[in-house]
Amino acid sequence: MPARATEARRAAVLGSPIGHSLSPALHRAAYEELGLTHWSYDRFEVDEAALPGFVENLGPEWAGLSLTMPLKRAVIPLLDVISETAAAVEAVNTVVFTDDGRRFGDNTDIPGMVAALRERGIGEVDSAAILGAGATASSALAALARVCTGAVAVYVRSEARAAEMRQWGERLKVEVRTRDWADAAEALLAPLVVATTPAGTTDVLSSSVPERPATLFDVLYDPWPTALADRWSARGGAVVSGLDLLVHQALLQVEEMTGRSVSTSVLREAANIAIAERR
Repeated sequence: MPARATEARRAAVLGSPIGHSLSPALHRAAYEELGLTHWSYDRFEVDEAALPGFVENLGPEWAGLSLTMPLKRAVIPLLDVISETAAAVEAVNTVVFTDDGRRFGDNTDIPGMVAALRERGIGEVDSAAILGAGATASSALAALARVCTGAVAVYVRSEARAAEMRQWGERLKVEVRTRDWADAAEALLAPLVVATTPAGTTDVLSSSVPERPATLFDVLYDPWPTALADRWSARGGAVVSGLDLLVHQALLQVEEMTGRSVSTSVLREAANIAIAERR
């Protein structure tokens, strides 16, 4: 049901730590653009132990929640139903409280990644590479299941992580070929490279960027650009940033919670302003 501007509703982002989250800036900008003057969006420091009590105490004015680590899996037992997308990676980053009182869980990271790629003209590739094998890598693999027609090479530091990614590949019906992190430079030759590692991890690879790189999707957005993204762009390659992902996944959250759509430019401007203010 479309949201009414005079109906007081609440939403928030939860996680631990949560002070770094840009979600309030993006969602508030969307509410302002949509004229939802009685909507509010906050952030709350909530860990796994506190999550059940927090959810149970929410009143009828609540429209939805955004979730970051470490709550994306912990929230699932508290929900009435989750989408196929969320079930595919066992991770929920969006909770919507429906009119009939149900708690619906979804994952907007995966379609957000796909949308960010398509915005840059990347609709399909015949192979891809993922740097890293953490929580974000499984979402990246799920996104690649929608845009990559061939094998995905995943560069990891341990056999345990490699086994996990192969299992995700079987579940998502993606051919996963695991490789040792020591050989990560070869990943940069792929038509699409998705970097999912923490800040600084891929800096050493910047000197290995080929003369004519294809597309890099680096999920980081602050600090930006990363050394790898900077070198990639300097050599003429296409770069998709974590800010692009942040904007597109938030756009989908706004649509699910309010029933209304807003332009990506509104959210991107809000994110850029928030980042500039931090610096």
